[in-house]
Amino acid sequence: MERPPTAIYAVLAVAVLSISASAIFVRLAGDVPAAVIAFYRLGLAVAIMTPWVLLKHRHHLSSITRKDALSSMLAGIFLAAHFILWFESLKYTSVASSVVLVSLQPIFAFLGTYFFFRERFSAGAVLSMMIAITGSVVIGWGDFQTGGGALYGDVLALLGGMMVTGYFLIGQSVRKRLTLTSYTWLVYGMAAVALLIYNLPSPASLVGYDGNQWLVFLSLALIPTFLGHSLLNWSLKWVSTSKISMAVLLEPVGASILAYFLFGENLSWTQLLGGAVVIFGLMIFLLSTSVKRKPTLTYSARKRG
Repeated sequence: MERPPTAIYAVLAVAVLSISASAIFVRLAGDVPAAVIAFYRLGLAVAIMTPWVLLKHRHHLSSITRKDALSSMLAGIFLAAHFILWFESLKYTSVASSVVLVSLQPIFAFLGTYFFFRERFSAGAVLSMMIAITGSVVIGWGDFQTGGGALYGDVLALLGGMMVTGYFLIGQSVRKRLTLTSYTWLVYGMAAVALLIYNLPSPASLVGYDGNQWLVFLSLALIPTFLGHSLLNWSLKWVSTSKISMAVLLEPVGASILAYFLFGENLSWTQLLGGAVVIFGLMIFLLSTSVKRKPTLTYSARKRG
């Protein structure tokens, strides 16, 4: 790797703060249905990207094979499902619980590689998975005590983590053959189409929102989608994937702090304990697996964030 710029870690901090704001923007959207929020987040992102893609990447787009195009589209459907589930979870459970639980994605990803590709785990990886899952149980138990709705939100967040895992397991090999811009444009585009199809027969309206809500939609497209992930991908030139994965583990911390100041969300002792256990387990997991392979799924999965 080249010598990193002096401000590289400041850039990473901005990126993590940007993805941490994703859950906050969803809350600020108020009573807008989760699928509508997700549609406008990705739809606006695609609209912003399209002129650049057609100007600079149209020749690459024409060379994409049918198999890679179909795989990208399937990945987009999983991404759409992820956003629906995760955004919906934020209407039932706290920002802290939702973001921590969906952050279990690296665990789901390695479980997926085990069942589909028969990849073996080290003893450290198994132990760290057990620690992280224990933390999620603590969070779920605490939220169950406060009411069934919070636990329902926790389940939605976990399902959202599974969906984004499917998104990356499908797209990981495709990404090696496509440029980042072309791949994300295809995936975001398919996800937006899937969300549009999902929304059309539903009672949810795609119009009639006020200026503040449209500002939230645009902010989701610009800040966590572009500013957060673009800076993370830019940082890869100088910083290892494992370090970026560790930095992204601060997303639940950043989201919880923002939720405290903006919404007055206090953390219960089960959320504090469970969240700390989950993050600790994920740190051990990333450290134990980065020796065998680079955990490329972890930071990229924050397309959700």
